[in-house]
Amino acid sequence: MIIRLIWRNVWRNKRRTLITVMSVLFAVLIAISMKSLQAGVFGHLIKNVVSFHSGYIQIHKKNYWDEQTLDNSFVSTPALVRTIEKQPGILAAVPRIESFVLASSGEVTLGALCVGTEGEAEDVVTHLRANLISGSYLDKRTNHTLLSQGLAEKLHLHVGDTLILLGQGYQGAQAAGKFAVGGIVKFGSPALNSSLIFLPLTAAQEFLSAENILTAFALGLNESASLETIQTSLRAGLGSEFEVMSWKDMMPDIATHIKADGTFYNIMIGILYFIISFGIFGTVLMMMNERRYELGMLLAIGMKRRLIAFTLLGETVCTSILGAIAGAGVSFPIVWYLQSHPIRFGGEVARVYSDFGFEPVIPTLLDAGIFIDQALVVLLIALLLGIYPLTRAGRLSPITSMRQ
Repeated sequence: MIIRLIWRNVWRNKRRTLITVMSVLFAVLIAISMKSLQAGVFGHLIKNVVSFHSGYIQIHKKNYWDEQTLDNSFVSTPALVRTIEKQPGILAAVPRIESFVLASSGEVTLGALCVGTEGEAEDVVTHLRANLISGSYLDKRTNHTLLSQGLAEKLHLHVGDTLILLGQGYQGAQAAGKFAVGGIVKFGSPALNSSLIFLPLTAAQEFLSAENILTAFALGLNESASLETIQTSLRAGLGSEFEVMSWKDMMPDIATHIKADGTFYNIMIGILYFIISFGIFGTVLMMMNERRYELGMLLAIGMKRRLIAFTLLGETVCTSILGAIAGAGVSFPIVWYLQSHPIRFGGEVARVYSDFGFEPVIPTLLDAGIFIDQALVVLLIALLLGIYPLTRAGRLSPITSMRQ
């Protein structure tokens, strides 16, 4: 009977119920939108800068990261590959040999990073093939290169043109070669888009006089895999001869930026929750003032205070749940649309983003966990504020309430 009374009370005054539900709805909507934007921006940043080239974890010879030369490379052995591949959670391991070179065409010469890699494995980890805008993908049967779009434009090169590379090979050998441009790739990160040259692994090793030599294994991880767990396990399995670095170790500036931005978000969401609390509390106060005569009459006819308190709490729970569900429902199409059609900046704002190495795009992340977490937080706030009517019900005087 009490539950039926609670439900009837919720809809007896539809205007009051609608105001309460709408306050919770907008609170959930704003909280979900903020969290989805933050998660989307950080995810897009990591996807652009990390997974498009570095991978989530890299394995090098000890001290390679401090002095990135071919002299700090290592020999790829079957035992080493087995140790890496048997680790659970690893999607693929990409063998690479990297060296800074001079790229020349006509009278233009620019510095670039030459990356020798296995095309199919590289595509699994970094989805390199999806960035191809013209030409054909890497083929180990040819010596054709993949050139980043920005570098190709600066060198005035197109598919089929000849690229000249000059550098220093393994153990001081001279590295020089001519390669046909087989394809052009475009990266979201402007820094990567203006500096990368890809060669098939065997062609790059031959160019650098470094047969069977690698500078790194770049690892792609399953979505459910733990970055820290895999990193710790690989360090134990490979020993002190190798260094195992996550993208956070290789790019501390980005990790610090994400951490600082996360702190700022926590402050902003705290302020938002504070405002939300006042909004919901205002509706609770309105409800108590409007129903003072009703509650006093219920006490006067003998209804127990604990049942009144339970009824008020039940009404708060019902309206809060309705508002949380409605807020999540309204948020879904908004977040979905902004994920499919992210906000893109232009003009001066886009230039500033590019100068800092970021793509001028703000997407959202459609994640069920975000919807559930934010709806539960706002629901919890509403329930905590629902304690106030309980305390007021415990102190009500029937005569005073009915007179007022």
